[in-house]
This record gives sequence, C-alpha cells and structure tokens, in this order.
Amino acid sequence: MNHKWIKFLVAAWIGLIPMGLSSCSCLSGGGETKVEPTTKTTTLGKELMDLDEAYKKGIITEEEYNKKKKALMKNAD
Repeated sequence: MNHKWIKFLVAAWIGLIPMGLSSCSCLSGGGETKVEPTTKTTTLGKELMDLDEAYKKGIITEEEYNKKKKALMKNAD
C-alpha cells in the first residue's frame, strides 16, 4: 500500500480530517436535507495515544506529530 495512502488513512482515523455524516435527500427520496450534529466520542488521552502510535510507527513525521499534538492541547482548553 502506498505510504501517502497510509498516512491519509491514519490522519482520518486520528482526527486530522474531521468528517461528519449527514442525510442526503437523493437517498431519502427528496425533500430537505437533514444534517445531524456530530459528537466527538474520543478523549484527548486517546487521541494523544493514537498520535504517539502513528509517530512511533513512522506513519507521520516528527513535525506532523508536534503540530497535531500542539493543536490537540490547544483545543483541550
């Protein structure tokens, strides 16, 4: 598997690429599109552990690790 693809998947998994699911009118038969709010289900500790694991496995660089860790800590306030 391509290294960039692996980095993308890990980034999505640990929250570098936040994604939300919403209902689509094309799938529900028309009408208004209802967007449900997304809820964060992971803890800061879990995100930091996942980030550390990705760094130790060489999936992300030290620079990426430090940048994401700083952002996570800033958002924790």
